[in-house]
Amino acid sequence: MPGQVDDLLKLLNLEPIEVNLFRGQSPADSWQRVFGGQVIGQALVAAQRTVDDGRHCHSLHAYFIRPGDPKVPIVYEVDRARDGRSFTTRRVIAIQHGKQIFNMAASFHAAEAGFDHQFPMPDVPGPDDLPSELEMRAAVIDRVPEHMRDRFLRPRPIELRFVEPPSYFDAHKREPISHVWFRAVSPMGDDVALHQCVLAYASDMTLLDTCINPHGVTWMDGTVQSASLDHAMWFHRPFRADAWLLYAQDAPSASSARGFNRGNIFTADGVLIASVTQEGLIRPR
Repeated sequence: MPGQVDDLLKLLNLEPIEVNLFRGQSPADSWQRVFGGQVIGQALVAAQRTVDDGRHCHSLHAYFIRPGDPKVPIVYEVDRARDGRSFTTRRVIAIQHGKQIFNMAASFHAAEAGFDHQFPMPDVPGPDDLPSELEMRAAVIDRVPEHMRDRFLRPRPIELRFVEPPSYFDAHKREPISHVWFRAVSPMGDDVALHQCVLAYASDMTLLDTCINPHGVTWMDGTVQSASLDHAMWFHRPFRADAWLLYAQDAPSASSARGFNRGNIFTADGVLIASVTQEGLIRPR
């Protein structure tokens, strides 16, 4: 398992190629397009590399413009929009084949004291009381097409445990709500920026799933075309991405082939550390 986290950290360790220019790679086992969380995480790494020490991301707002090609590198160009006394602003453009595939605005803030309140964490079973995602997938592997089985069961750097079990095959209508525990599967050190980038990567893994819950379909049945359209994230308080975190997700609306999703992320002891929103394409085939 530690090898999967090492691979993720290598994925996020961009190559500097010029001032404000960085190059990222994709995993060799990527499917037809690059995973959106990878591009968010890499773009945040690129932005953070141009920010003074002691300032960490408090918000990011991103748009997915074109599908990423996993067979070629992604070039990240950082615009140093502003360096203020308390806040630093950056804009990142991801480029492949000479075209933008993604852009992101991010703001960084020096830590300071202020007012403090939060919503309470939902009352749900803890991760130790739930089966692992790998166990759930292994239980249905006989129904997975043979050419997809290795990928379906491959170990991943982020461990997931679902409070409401996902419907891989037997779709049924249910509330547009989901609670998922997750963490990096091995320790990552103490770099705050790195934990933020891994959280950004993980934040795209399950959020879009929530908006198809009420419609009696699954990603496996071939009836839905899906893609992330935009992604916004706010970091509220310190955390570790290698400790259990609860992702409380809901989808207030779906219309015009788009689903809108929200998520709050809590530590195991109930501290709200981040919030996420995303709109995604969910087009019936």
